[in-house]
Amino acid sequence: MPSGWRGILGFDYGIVQAPLGPDISGPDLVAAVANAGAIGLLRLPDWPAPDHVRELIRKTRSLTSKPFGAAIVLAFPHEDNLRVVLEEKLAVLQVYWGDFPKESVQQAHRAGVKVLHQVGSLEEAAKAKEAGVDGIIVQGREAGGHVIGQEGLFPQLPRVADLVSDSGIPVIAAGGIVDGRGYVAALALGAQGVCLGTRFLATEESFAHPIYKQKLIEMSRTGYTNIFGRARWPGAPQRVLETPFYVEWKDNFPDQETEENHPIIGHSIIHGVHKDIRRFAGTVPNATATGDINIMAMYAGQGVGLIKEIVPAAEVVKSLVAEAKEVIREKLSGYQ
Repeated sequence: MPSGWRGILGFDYGIVQAPLGPDISGPDLVAAVANAGAIGLLRLPDWPAPDHVRELIRKTRSLTSKPFGAAIVLAFPHEDNLRVVLEEKLAVLQVYWGDFPKESVQQAHRAGVKVLHQVGSLEEAAKAKEAGVDGIIVQGREAGGHVIGQEGLFPQLPRVADLVSDSGIPVIAAGGIVDGRGYVAALALGAQGVCLGTRFLATEESFAHPIYKQKLIEMSRTGYTNIFGRARWPGAPQRVLETPFYVEWKDNFPDQETEENHPIIGHSIIHGVHKDIRRFAGTVPNATATGDINIMAMYAGQGVGLIKEIVPAAEVVKSLVAEAKEVIREKLSGYQ
């Protein structure tokens, strides 16, 4: 199977745009990534919305003739949305935070859909291998957003690569990677591709709020926490920007308290639905968000300090490949 920038899973490059919730990776971003030859993933709703999912897919197809995919979080009701993904015969389905057994993988394969399972441990990777998935995304604790595992990316990446070495399943590295140096490091440890979230969040086409995007290029520190969204998604820690609001509350938010009893600080339209945003909700601000944006959750990975500007998504793909080639040519050519 081809590897590196020569492509994985039938795509031009071994680069995956992570699904960015709740709707930050919408049709504009996914189409831009697909047009650049990488794997773009729509972030689908965390509630049954089959008509809206079909609309998202068809809007994306109006913007690109290239293949792309969609992502679901298994911890939420997803059967109706999954059915639409299979009916529309997308190129890729990414699943996360739960089991996706062999029967489900086979159902996707019958529809011509390849399955990527994102995992946070060797045990989860073993389950995904047994299920017969087409690719395994290994997420390290460095990743932004909700983080399923407790290990760093680089200690666990080669272990997963060794685990699946006899299967031909490509391994994709996720967590803290934003440039070509991280790409090459992941390849050296056994990955065939990389999955980037924060770097694609900070692009012109992402549906993130402008203030959120600006914070990504201004700030360099993140925190691993569980103070956001406890009621909606308990037991799902996050990595966020260390905004002044987060720094003030990270050690002062009572362990048993949730966002349910906190005031509404803003509003947003998410996947076509009007939503109230409460203080300490885990909802990041999309482009429609209003209210006190600065105290909303802002997910970001540990590599955020390397991001200096907002650029088109296609430039991210192009730069990753060019930088990776340069690192190998200029930095590693003498190690032979």
